[in-house]
Amino acid sequence: MAGVSAAAALEARQRDPRAAIEMGRSALRAARATGDGEEASAAERAIGLAWRELHDFDAALRYLRRAVRTAERAGSARAAALARMSLAFVLSNTGRHARALRAINEALPHLRGVDAGSGRMQRGLVLHYLCRYDEALREYNGAIEVVRRFGERLVEARALNNRGLLRAYTGGLRAADEDFDRAAVLYQDLDQALAVADVRWNAGISASRAGDVPRALTMFAEAEREYRRLAVPRPALLINRLELLVSVPLLEEARAAADRALEELGGDLVLARSEALFYRARVALLEGDLDRAVAVAVAARKGFRREKRDVWAEGARHVELRAAYLSGQRTRALVAALTRVASRLDALGWRMAGLEARVDAALVARDLGDHARAVAELTTAGAARRGGPAAHRVQGWYAEALRRDLLGNARGAQIALRRGLALLDEYRVSLGATELRALTGAQGAALASEGLRTAVAGGRAGRVLSWAEAWRAGALRMTPARPPEDSGLADALAELRAVTADLEVASTAGRPTAALRQRQVRGEQRVRELTRRTGGGGAVVKPPEVGELAQVLGTSALVEYVDHDGALLAVVVAGGRASLHRLGPLDGALRELRLLRFALHRLVTLPGHVDRTPVRAGAEHAAALLQNRLLEPLRRRLDDRPLVLAPTGRLGGLPWSALPACRGRAVTVVPSAAVWLRATTSTPASHDRAVLAAGPRLPAAPTEIAAIAALGRVAASVLVDEAATVDAVATAMDGAPLAHVAAHGSFRADNPLFSALELADGPLTVYDLERLRTPPARVVLSACDSGLSAVRPGDELMGFTAALLGLGTRTLVAPVIPVPAEVTTPLMVDLHRRLDAGYEPSVALAGAQEAHREDGDAAFAASAGFLCFGA
Repeated sequence: MAGVSAAAALEARQRDPRAAIEMGRSALRAARATGDGEEASAAERAIGLAWRELHDFDAALRYLRRAVRTAERAGSARAAALARMSLAFVLSNTGRHARALRAINEALPHLRGVDAGSGRMQRGLVLHYLCRYDEALREYNGAIEVVRRFGERLVEARALNNRGLLRAYTGGLRAADEDFDRAAVLYQDLDQALAVADVRWNAGISASRAGDVPRALTMFAEAEREYRRLAVPRPALLINRLELLVSVPLLEEARAAADRALEELGGDLVLARSEALFYRARVALLEGDLDRAVAVAVAARKGFRREKRDVWAEGARHVELRAAYLSGQRTRALVAALTRVASRLDALGWRMAGLEARVDAALVARDLGDHARAVAELTTAGAARRGGPAAHRVQGWYAEALRRDLLGNARGAQIALRRGLALLDEYRVSLGATELRALTGAQGAALASEGLRTAVAGGRAGRVLSWAEAWRAGALRMTPARPPEDSGLADALAELRAVTADLEVASTAGRPTAALRQRQVRGEQRVRELTRRTGGGGAVVKPPEVGELAQVLGTSALVEYVDHDGALLAVVVAGGRASLHRLGPLDGALRELRLLRFALHRLVTLPGHVDRTPVRAGAEHAAALLQNRLLEPLRRRLDDRPLVLAPTGRLGGLPWSALPACRGRAVTVVPSAAVWLRATTSTPASHDRAVLAAGPRLPAAPTEIAAIAALGRVAASVLVDEAATVDAVATAMDGAPLAHVAAHGSFRADNPLFSALELADGPLTVYDLERLRTPPARVVLSACDSGLSAVRPGDELMGFTAALLGLGTRTLVAPVIPVPAEVTTPLMVDLHRRLDAGYEPSVALAGAQEAHREDGDAAFAASAGFLCFGA
């Protein structure tokens, strides 16, 4: 690298920091050989800044301090000032803001022209870290004005990037994006690949704060791939994704990311570590772990105070106060503290946290009888409904509803709550990806709970049903969005299947699997990233009215179970009218459900020589307890009608067919009345063609498929052995009137969309189903647990059931407990015989279950485990 200058090394540090270090060392050797102190100082500065890009802050500070000393020995005030400017940058990165501010203030008087512009930009960055936003903005503006006069595009790009980030955090989102666009163009023209990635990441932060989740995730993913390509670590950038994950909220992913950040962020990255603690506290708060939320928030607040970052400290204090509110604390001191924090957060640009704190203050004041104070706070918070990101407006409508209710305007309060939920639906449908639509439903919890509380207090069954439906399984009421064909998703899924197959082979052979598991995790993350880019739009089905349901139900009865603050309610629609029933604590039903599922699982897994009599008795007892709790109080309204059951999500996985009153009875299980109505009124498909597929490692599966095919159904496509690949089965299922898959199934509670059916070349996941152009009209899955769904706030379901019903499948028959194929084959053949005879699926399943119920204890348990979902 003979002849390399320090200036060239400085210019290269955001393009290729490792190359910049070697260039700087070459320039340093040459400068020392010639005794050029200024050049040596510049070379040391280049090396230090390059080490900063690689997150080796000890090395960065060592070289930058050496650069200051070298310049001072050479008698160059300018070179010393430039070195101090860079030193201030790295000191701020490591949380030493007071020292950073002293260093930059000492440097500025010695800088002229472009150097002065760079110095002002650096001072702006230090003030930015200190949350002195107005002062920081003035410095950025001044720096940009100076460097533009001199045509210094690199410094202009850096200042624009920094100013864009400042604007993103203080509400100037459109202006922020303009800054990022201009900075990206400048960096690209200057061949600064690493800097372009930094701008993309910052643009993702801006999109996140604007509520544009798909764009934010896309920008983060693109930037992260570029960092990996350049082999440049960016551990602190975990924090920005954390903010987005918490806002959705993608809680499982956020918890894992926060824990990973706390493990990976070393002592030098104190800023990022404090922020990781803050978001970990937010996750604990959202999960209801209040003690942990407070403990972690206190640790974060202490860190922010040491770092002189007031806005973050106020954010951590808000977590502590919100935990106090959620734990039931009601004092005037809490009202005052919440109001004070709300005002500080508003002033510092944290509008959403300020809104939450102000509404909490109002609710505590309301509970203490201070209605005037509550109305005042709600009036301020309610103004947010008029503009800003969707989450702010939703919170604003909630505040306005509470205000109207306190002023005695009950009707106006109901209108405000519904407008808030309608706005949330509009936002959710814009997201596209099923996962994001389902999880953002949590943002409507407060509005839905308030509406339901009012309806239950009024005692009118129709209104209770209306409010239960307004929030229940909302993602399934939206027009499904398919990922574009050219998104790369098909290739990512194929690669993930290959890795999963390799992992299975290695695990079976006893070979090391750690590297393959890492590849699997990366593959799953890639699939999620690609799916989350799916464009949104489409219609949202409105919750049905009682009259509409009654007309379509005919002689059937619909029972919608509702979880209201831990109490279980049921709304029955039968005979043209609705009635409301109180069934006692939900916890009792959940306890009995666990007992029933455990007993049924034991019946199908116990070795053949073990006496199953006591286990069978336990299952029958648990089923009787559940019937007494869930159906007996409704007996007079239900009579012997066919049943449509819409259980609250926590009752998911209940094998209703095991309950005495459901045996031999047509029972359909649905996520919500709206989903049932859409499925029932959709155009029926012809049933003259079937897809029959069998997965590997299941000896009974080909036998089951052959027996069903032998029934003589016209145009049956049979896929077994090596022919039953994911692509072949998915292609055959696309638009099929009927699909039956006998395969091993796996339910992923940690990530329900990776729940899978095992086929010849690997897993067919929910993500594969979402790529179908037209879902099969009827689906039968005889795989273990394939009818199970994960439940998220708002009774949002995620899994095969939700995916198929959401895509438009009319009916799904699947088990909610593990079922052995050799026991279920006679049941499945009988089911298809009855379907061929023209019976509706719920009637056909009930008849088959009754016919095989006494074929032994295992057959009893297996048959009871199947449910008919949908229409």
